Order: sequence, then structure tokens, then C-alpha cells
Amino acid sequence: MSAPEGLGPVDLELDCRGQLCPLPVIALGRRFGEVEVGALVAVLADDVAARHDVPAWCRMRGQEYVGEDVAPDGVPRYVVRRLS
Repeated sequence: MSAPEGLGPVDLELDCRGQLCPLPVIALGRRFGEVEVGALVAVLADDVAARHDVPAWCRMRGQEYVGEDVAPDGVPRYVVRRLS
């Protein structure tokens, strides 16, 4: 699994396909602590609200929103770097 812009592999990928807002960011919040500082977490979500919810979650939690790419099956993938 690669992160946007060739940042390397993600450390945790959350498959939130079929989940409506706010479930993808709830999953992100619950599992984010499983990775070390500096690690990348990807959220696969086909709910259009995730495009706004994941970056907003990052701003509220002081984490870095790395960007968006697309999984091989065409589902948007939102990538976050753990800063603290």
C-alpha cells in the first residue's frame, strides 16, 4: 500500500467502505493510537462526507492530513500522519 505522492507504505489501513458519516472518522479515532508517532494511517471510505470529515478530524486533533489517493478498486483513500 502506498501513500499519496510516493510517501511510502501506510502502517494501518482502515476499510470503511459502506459506512456513512460519522463512522469512518469514529473508526479513525478508535484505531489511531495503534500506530507510532510518524506512522501513516489510511481510511478507505466511499461516503462523500469523508473527504471533509478526515481533514477536519486532523485539524481538531492536531494531526497531519497527508492527502487523498484512490485504492485499486477506485475507492477514495484518505491518509493521515500521526504527529503526537
